[in-house]
Amino acid sequence: MRWIAVALFALLVLIQYPLWLGDGGWAKVWEREDTVTLMQARNAGLRMRNAGLAAEVRDLKDGTAAVEERARLQLGMIRNDEVFVQILDANEPAPVAQSLLPPPPAPGKPNGGKPPAAPARAATPTVKPAAASPAPANRH
Repeated sequence: MRWIAVALFALLVLIQYPLWLGDGGWAKVWEREDTVTLMQARNAGLRMRNAGLAAEVRDLKDGTAAVEERARLQLGMIRNDEVFVQILDANEPAPVAQSLLPPPPAPGKPNGGKPPAAPARAATPTVKPAAASPAPANRH
């Protein structure tokens, strides 16, 4: 009788092993639940980002305020009737003004060390043959 109880207990342990430690066991279920929780948190963050982008697209399509804001902040543009005033901190060095003109050529090097530009060719006028129509009458 004792051997039968030991055999049944061994069978019970063998049956329980895949349930707890196998491929589809509880350990994998708990691991997948943690993964699902992380993915749901990530998706919530992405949904918020997408909602912000959708609102920005709506603003750019419908109104001029978003376009004006981007022009001011990213491109440094101002309206014609506005005056640009920049207040500098006394402790910071003054910013260097950027010129739209190209830098002057390096001393001793013609054209700043760049190869000379090819000379421009004069355009030859194209002559179209006159149409076969009578000459206009002289009106005085």
